[in-house]
Amino acid sequence: MPKPRLAHVVFMTRRYEEMIAWYETVFGAWIVHSDPALTFMTFDEEHHRFAFANLDVLKPTVAPVECGEVGVNHVAFTFASAGELLETYERLKGLGISPYWPVHHGFTLSLYYQDPDGNRHEFQVESCSVEEANAFMRSDLFAANPIGVGYDPDELLARYRAGASEAELLDRPDSEPSPLPVQHGMS
Repeated sequence: MPKPRLAHVVFMTRRYEEMIAWYETVFGAWIVHSDPALTFMTFDEEHHRFAFANLDVLKPTVAPVECGEVGVNHVAFTFASAGELLETYERLKGLGISPYWPVHHGFTLSLYYQDPDGNRHEFQVESCSVEEANAFMRSDLFAANPIGVGYDPDELLARYRAGASEAELLDRPDSEPSPLPVQHGMS
């Protein structure tokens, strides 16, 4: 069975600037991309280790904070290849465990899963080098769509089984931006 490695953690927050400043101070992290809604930071050779979603922009509200709204959004794990990611998808699907959101972020090919408590996990494979990811995250293309585009994992699995190359599997699809998913038990 593949052994993925921890890649990054994403936080949902209503203390956007404070959180960014804290991670800059505590981890010596620096900003790779920032806009009013999303900030991506790193402290090493990875394109991002932390991301922050500003709920004041993404989900403005006057109602009390809902349980699960603020805090860790998801934890990401990196697989060695698209083949490992797709074989894991196939194995889990056979056990009745399906991703709630397949998305190509431009620098990762990702599948998002939820555990029985609703905790979210991103299983990903890098689709380019860290240098290319950093350049992409600083581009107008990324600024226009920092979420990514959806894809059909069954179609990608069929292409993998038919012998598609790693580069072909990791190529970002041309389609409309992927909508943010609605997770079970989440609004």
